[in-house]
Amino acid sequence: MRTIFAEYNPQCNSIDVYTSAGYMLRIDCWEAEKNLKTTPGSDCALNALAIEEPLEYTKLYLDGTMQIWVDADDTLYL
Repeated sequence: MRTIFAEYNPQCNSIDVYTSAGYMLRIDCWEAEKNLKTTPGSDCALNALAIEEPLEYTKLYLDGTMQIWVDADDTLYL
């Protein structure tokens, strides 16, 4: 299954991923981020990632590595 398009949906606060097989996957950003330990800086970085790079956001969520990304982002500003 190849990905055709991914976009941030501001009305639903979600990432919508459309595939060439005709499927659509919707990731609720609030649900994806609710158990993360973030700082105000990493929270802003996550929002920017969802809007500017929705496919990367999806990959982090599906791989289960979103907290690692947040932690790495926080260490950049120490």
